[in-house]
Amino acid sequence: MSLTRSAFLVVVAALLLADTSRADATRGPAARAAGRSLDSATAWRDSGAGPIRGVTVGPIENAYHPGLGYGSPAYGRMIVECRQMGATWVAVTPFGRVNDLSGRGVDLTFEQPFQKNRGDVLRAIAMARAEGLRVMLVPHLWTESGGWRAEINPATDEAWLAWAASYQRFALAWAEVAEEGHADVFSAGVELRSWVTTPRAPLFAGVLREIRKRYRGLVTYSANWDDADYTLIWPDVDLVGINAFYPLADRSGATADELLAGGRRVREQVHALGARWQKPVVFTEIGYTTRPDPAIRPWEWPDAMKAPPVDERAQAEAYRALLAPLLDEPHFAGFFVWRVYADPDDVSQEAEWGFSPRGKKAELVVRDAFATRWWGDLLLRTRRHARVPGVYP
Repeated sequence: MSLTRSAFLVVVAALLLADTSRADATRGPAARAAGRSLDSATAWRDSGAGPIRGVTVGPIENAYHPGLGYGSPAYGRMIVECRQMGATWVAVTPFGRVNDLSGRGVDLTFEQPFQKNRGDVLRAIAMARAEGLRVMLVPHLWTESGGWRAEINPATDEAWLAWAASYQRFALAWAEVAEEGHADVFSAGVELRSWVTTPRAPLFAGVLREIRKRYRGLVTYSANWDDADYTLIWPDVDLVGINAFYPLADRSGATADELLAGGRRVREQVHALGARWQKPVVFTEIGYTTRPDPAIRPWEWPDAMKAPPVDERAQAEAYRALLAPLLDEPHFAGFFVWRVYADPDDVSQEAEWGFSPRGKKAELVVRDAFATRWWGDLLLRTRRHARVPGVYP
């Protein structure tokens, strides 16, 4: 179900009026340490976390590869690589399964029993923290039918209530892991368009309120790039999260200047979102495949491609065009590269024309972006702390 602009604004107003618990929730790493409440609008700033220079480390998506996934020595080698690349954050992405798009419920089992995955993810978080990295935990939904989770659509009001209850069970199970492992950010959902951009959004706001009862860190939601303007639950999170597979060009063979113009358009959208909601915007995923013209349809999955030519330069130019305009944007909190895998030596997880920038020219662009000074670094460095209460806000 889609919304007209007027209906969109009506639902936004209703959510804002209905949300009375947000200001009382305990937020962020700083809040956990100090035992105090942080306002959602300033939670990221008050956490002192600084800009997110992040890499998503995917699981080993195959039960026939035991001992190589999250929490394993192989994952430990990947974490060290991320730190050496200049990353200060990693994202960890456990999965739950849904059979199809009917929204009949979430199975917490993925490749291995949930309790096994739970323990592995807790070790993965601890290992990242031991390397000095902050962590975002991002539970995803895997659709067995091959459909896109954004199109999950239970048929009736009763079915929606049942779906929301099942999804809440899934989200809370992982929120408890995030709390136990002291993850810094928790993404409460990924690309749930049919839910959070429609009048069904108050059901998801309810899930967020329950998450706040279990998890005291910062909360975001990972919207698809073309849903961000229509997502209705931004009042209920601490950061506006976007899976930022924005197209930067509309023709094959676009020049570097044309791609950069596309990156500037993305910055304008980020600025507008941050200004509208008065919250930082984080790209919970960015990525381009290693093929010609990856910036035209960046969301196209490598597995659906029939052996395109490998083009490292095109991938690197797309990364550069997206990131260059954003690093001095005041509303931009940072990004997570999509993605490397939990075993750096296992090349079976993705084709060579896939998203991973590891060992490619795009990795050099990411390293440069991580190494340079961002606007957020300036904010962190110049922030003054009062010696006497009341001197500074």
